[in-house]
Amino acid sequence: MKEKVIVAMSGGVDSSVAALLLNQQGYDVIGVTMKLYSLDQTDLPDYYRGCCTLDDVEDARQVCRILGIPHYVLNVQREFETFVIDYFCSEYEKGRTPHPCIACNDKIKFSFLMNRAISLQAKYIATGHYARIEETSNGFTLKKGLDPTKDQSYVLFGMDQQELQHTMLPIGNFSKDSIRKMAQDAGFSNALKPDSQDICFIPFGDYKQFLKDRLGTKSTGEIVNTEGEVLGNHEGIEYFTIGQRRGLGLATGDPLYVLELDHQSQRVIVGPESSLYQKETMISKVNYVSGIPPTEPINVQVKIRYKAKESPATLTPTSNGASITFNEAQRALTPGQAAVFYKDDLVVGGGIIEPIHKGHYEIQSLVTTCPD
Repeated sequence: MKEKVIVAMSGGVDSSVAALLLNQQGYDVIGVTMKLYSLDQTDLPDYYRGCCTLDDVEDARQVCRILGIPHYVLNVQREFETFVIDYFCSEYEKGRTPHPCIACNDKIKFSFLMNRAISLQAKYIATGHYARIEETSNGFTLKKGLDPTKDQSYVLFGMDQQELQHTMLPIGNFSKDSIRKMAQDAGFSNALKPDSQDICFIPFGDYKQFLKDRLGTKSTGEIVNTEGEVLGNHEGIEYFTIGQRRGLGLATGDPLYVLELDHQSQRVIVGPESSLYQKETMISKVNYVSGIPPTEPINVQVKIRYKAKESPATLTPTSNGASITFNEAQRALTPGQAAVFYKDDLVVGGGIIEPIHKGHYEIQSLVTTCPD
């Protein structure tokens, strides 16, 4: 009998096949579904593709029944509220654009669940992510999933050596089609279940309404151009993202885009699309998967959004993070989003994008408000 492993089962086909594969390999598998938040299933739209419904729990339970393994439901709503939802709202309040899936993986799946695994005397946890963990003479590495259309290594950059040592990613070597085929062959009713695509705790997809309900009425601010000229007003910087064009409510001849969100002044700074491009950015909260930061600049490929293509760049370690210089200017580098560093299919690490400098509009504002 092999070691005990806890599989995080959302009710989807990927985590179900992860449990199937480990069970076939002889591991002592326990299925665990985490209750992240409460949803009124009767009010959900037909297009909802999140998780945590009663149907999702039942799908996971049915798979465990077929496999002959135990299944438990863990209530982690308090932890999810604190580390994911509160973080999500707080970042938007600061004029940043968060990635809640990264926070969920970091704080819930690979932290809280790991602690629960210890209490259940399990050596490993496993998930249905499309990525790979390999052991080498120098420790553990994190690699892209073999299916380039499903690779999820971007959201796992925060994993450290201790977590990698006790984590399994069984489906990273397979394509999505083969995963569905395995589920069908095993008789899983969720074999053709659509993938989750939404922000799971916002079932109607309207994050602005979600923020309004959570944060209440916010004070308005000004929309200004890069010269500090006031063009209009807004209801809160949390309702804007870098690169946004629509919904500004401005009647100008030329199209304007959101260039910057100033938390201190509550100003939304807009300008031409050409001003969205920049070659450099600063990265905070950097994690190097190997646990060993580079001592000098290195060439990497950088992905600045989950669906973005990787771009060649130079990573330079700093005392409080890293700086990134791209070979070609990137559009809409967005504070709060993750920048993940790769060497071919190897995840070097990643961190959070920070604004590299303040815009010219601040200088103008200071000049006009100083006394004669």
